[in-house]
Amino acid sequence: MSAPKLRLSVLDQSPVARGIGEDVAIRQTIEMALHCEALGYSRFWVSEHHGSQTIVGSAPEILVAAMAARTTRIRVGTAGVLLPHYSPLKVAEQFRVLEAIAPGRVDLGLGRAPGTEGRMAYALNPHGDEAVERFPANVRDIVAWTSGAPLAEGHPFAQIRVAPNTPGAPEVWVLGSSDYGAQVAAFLGLPFCHAAFINERGAGDAIALHRKLYKPSERWPTPIATACVFALAAGTNEEARHVFATRARSRLNRDLGIRLPLLPPDEALADISPAEQARVDMIMADAIFGDGPTCAAKLRALAARWGVEELVVLTHAYRVEDRKTSFEILAREFELATPATA
Repeated sequence: MSAPKLRLSVLDQSPVARGIGEDVAIRQTIEMALHCEALGYSRFWVSEHHGSQTIVGSAPEILVAAMAARTTRIRVGTAGVLLPHYSPLKVAEQFRVLEAIAPGRVDLGLGRAPGTEGRMAYALNPHGDEAVERFPANVRDIVAWTSGAPLAEGHPFAQIRVAPNTPGAPEVWVLGSSDYGAQVAAFLGLPFCHAAFINERGAGDAIALHRKLYKPSERWPTPIATACVFALAAGTNEEARHVFATRARSRLNRDLGIRLPLLPPDEALADISPAEQARVDMIMADAIFGDGPTCAAKLRALAARWGVEELVVLTHAYRVEDRKTSFEILAREFELATPATA
C-alpha cells in the first residue's frame, strides 16, 4: 500500500516589507488566503504578534472572519490565539461566531507564548503570568464551550451559555515549540502543531511525546500532529537563494532583538559583519529553499522523519509575488490542485 499523500497548509504572519504599509500587509494576508485556496492547500492559518514592525497580524480572529467570508473550501484558523492575553470565554464566543460564518472550516489554534516583549504583554493583560499557569485548564474550558460539552464538574461557570449555538464546532489545536504544548495536547486529547520554524530540532521529540502520552477523546480517538516549517521555492536554486536573503536578514535581526520591515534581497546582506555573515551561513545551511524539486524533497523527508501526513508552510519574502510563486511551485510539486480540491 502506498503512503498517504502529504497535505500542505499555510501559516501567514502578515509580514511587512519596507515601503509597504502595515495595512497593506493585512490585506495581502487575505489575498494570500484566496490564492492558496485556489491552489488546493488544506488550511490557512494566521498568527498573533504584538509590537513588531516585521509581522503585524495582531488580531487573528478578525483576519479569520475576513478570510472565512471570502473563501468557500479551505479551512481557516489561528496559529494561534495567544491565550494568556484573553478570557477563555470570550475566545470561545468569538470562535462560535466564526463557526457560524464558515461551518466546518474553522480551526482554533491556541498558544501559551506572549508573542511580544514584557511591557506589551503586561499591557495586554496585567495578570498574564497567572493565565500562563492556567493554560491547560483554560484550553479545556474552551474545548467545552466551543463544542457545547459540559464544563468540568463543580466548575463555577458551569451554567454559562455560549452563543451562538452551532451544529458543529471549530477544531481546537494546541501549538508549541517545546514539549510542553505536546503534553497539554496529549492530556486533553487534542491535535498538536509543533512550531518547527522556531525549533526544528525539537519537532520529532515533541510529536513522538504527543503520540506516546495521548489520551483519546471523543472527537480525536487517535493522535493528530503536524509541524510548521519555513520553506521558499523559486524557479531555480540560485533565484531561491537570492530571494531567501530577505528571510536570512530578518532572522539575523531577530537574534539581535531588531524587529524591522523586510529588506529587498539586494540590500538585505550588504552591510553585515563577518560574525553576522557566519550566522547567516548557519541560517542558510539549515533552511528549506530552492527550486520545486529541492524544496519538495526536503519537506517530504521531514514529514517522513516526523511521521506526519500534513505540513504547514511559512514563507517570508520581500515581494508578495515571490511568496505567491513559492506556493504555486509547491502546489504543483505536491499535486494539490486536483479536481477534488480545486
